[in-house]
Amino acid sequence: MNYQETLQYLYQSVPMFQQIGAQAYKEGLETTHQLDNYFGNPHKEFKTIHVGGTNGKGSCSHTLAAILQAAGYRVGLYTSPHLIDFRERIRINGEMISETEVVEFVEQYRPFFEPLHPSFFELTTAMAFRYFASQKVDVAVIEVGLGGRLDCTNIIQPDLCVITNISLDHVQFLGNTVEAIAVEKAGIIKKETPVVIGEAAGGVKTCFIEKAKQEQAPICFAEEAHPDLQIDIVPRREESSQQAKGYYCTHFVDTDAAHPFEAYGELSGECQKKNGRTIYAAARMLQQLNYHIEEHHIKEGLEQVVEKTHLMGRWQVLQQKPTLVCDTGHNVAGLSEIVNQLNLLKAENSYRQLHLVIGMMQDKDVAHVLELLPSHATYYLTEASVTRTLKAAALKEKAEAMGIYGEMYGSVIEAVRAALEKSLPEDLIFVGGSNFIVADLLAGCDALDLH
Repeated sequence: MNYQETLQYLYQSVPMFQQIGAQAYKEGLETTHQLDNYFGNPHKEFKTIHVGGTNGKGSCSHTLAAILQAAGYRVGLYTSPHLIDFRERIRINGEMISETEVVEFVEQYRPFFEPLHPSFFELTTAMAFRYFASQKVDVAVIEVGLGGRLDCTNIIQPDLCVITNISLDHVQFLGNTVEAIAVEKAGIIKKETPVVIGEAAGGVKTCFIEKAKQEQAPICFAEEAHPDLQIDIVPRREESSQQAKGYYCTHFVDTDAAHPFEAYGELSGECQKKNGRTIYAAARMLQQLNYHIEEHHIKEGLEQVVEKTHLMGRWQVLQQKPTLVCDTGHNVAGLSEIVNQLNLLKAENSYRQLHLVIGMMQDKDVAHVLELLPSHATYYLTEASVTRTLKAAALKEKAEAMGIYGEMYGSVIEAVRAALEKSLPEDLIFVGGSNFIVADLLAGCDALDLH
């Protein structure tokens, strides 16, 4: 099989959550342990950092990897889902696993794993751990797939756990309250292993404290750990070589006398203020764990995360005049941050008219997302090219019931093309609602002739 044939085999032969949703969810770690034992427990051959939570896992994982790369470590990075190419999930120092490696893994080990009927994520995790061990990475940043306690990445014994935040998502698997979801996410906290918590309050915070106490794990709440740290979204500096990538960046200033610090993080968007605090606390914790990370490594990782890891889809500006932005926020909490950002830009007169290209998955809380959306936008209702997508006609029906009216389009590229045609240079086009809407946009950029 060639690479494309191998991908087709994987997509068709093992259940893939990205495509079909709940039918692909497989609870428990039995198959994961069978795969891991067969490959000789490869995850024990390198250090790991485990990153879980509801939103912000990807930004935090990529930025921590960038900081470690800046410090000279050989860094594995395992994340999901992918946007354009399956190989985005498995990287070393920003470089994707080769097509040959993927093909050879499937061909060589197919006789073993087929009788186990692994899920797509179980098999991909085994592939990643084996690849990182064979390539002798120093440390791997491992993003949780779904939940935590029963996620197949949870066989690792990390140096540090990070939990970004808790909000309602995947309630059919994790529970329909934030406290119930917190219990599942807290499942990655390991015995005597430090954990950094990004955001937590009330019962969620209590859950984390109790789990950390049970495991005798030192716990750090990022919101409290560095009181002198200020993070703001500011206009990107004119002298920045990244000017073409967008208007804004994340400005970090820590006036702590012992550790004064300033950096202009490459990622922007209101959510990055919260993510940034989590990342900063995690980086400082790694210093305490004797990782050889200096101030300039943290600064370099923050300022070059896209260059070092090739992260996509986080308030990513694809062109200007009109400005075209995409973001992978896909649940109520994530999209509320995006709407806040859009409203803030409107208040600052940063655009004349907002054009909103939106699509969602069937298993998301569509009604509550629609309630959030701004009334001042022109809407383009669309669907992604995956089985789980909410069809544009169904989205249009739900939207109109909420007083939102727009034209519907059978593909993301058609919708974006229509928005570009109707926009003036001073307008803003936002594309989002789902990872897969953004994936279709990025995959089809060439057809749009962006500038």
